[in-house]
Amino acid sequence: MPPMHWTDAIVESLKSHDVWLIPYVPDAITWQVLSKLEQDPAFHTVPVAREEEAIAVAAGAYAAGKRAAVFVQSSGFGNTINSLAQLSQAHKIPVPTFVGMRGGLGEFNPVQIPSAHPIPGFLDAMNIPHYAPMVEDDVTSYVDGALELSFASRMPVAVLLYSQLVGAKRATS
Repeated sequence: MPPMHWTDAIVESLKSHDVWLIPYVPDAITWQVLSKLEQDPAFHTVPVAREEEAIAVAAGAYAAGKRAAVFVQSSGFGNTINSLAQLSQAHKIPVPTFVGMRGGLGEFNPVQIPSAHPIPGFLDAMNIPHYAPMVEDDVTSYVDGALELSFASRMPVAVLLYSQLVGAKRATS
């Protein structure tokens, strides 16, 4: 049997871990998943203005006894650092965070590169585990593992979605 499409694998993993709320900042990479989540009655998607707001919404869901996962793009990830450290880590709030990684293979826009490359280093410096499935065969195990780790440890965990998995965004004419 061929592997499940990476977007469907993420949707199914979120369902199997009782994730209900999806705060996000829209972008082209994660929209491939978000468009499916918006159509699925098992999820409540909440577009937010800034990435740190998405972390706060997820924290609020946790305080109410619900599970959330955040979706952001690499260019805005830096906005999450304070919320991840002073809210999620300090108060042991699980926040699984999916980051659409621009600035890598096939990137056409040079402004995406400086903000994306340091993200793994930022996560390491903050002691936030991060995983990057590169092929569809790995998506279910990586996402299931990241969700389980985040909720069991009550800490943030990141899943980095690189162009090797999701495809590179192409320039429009």
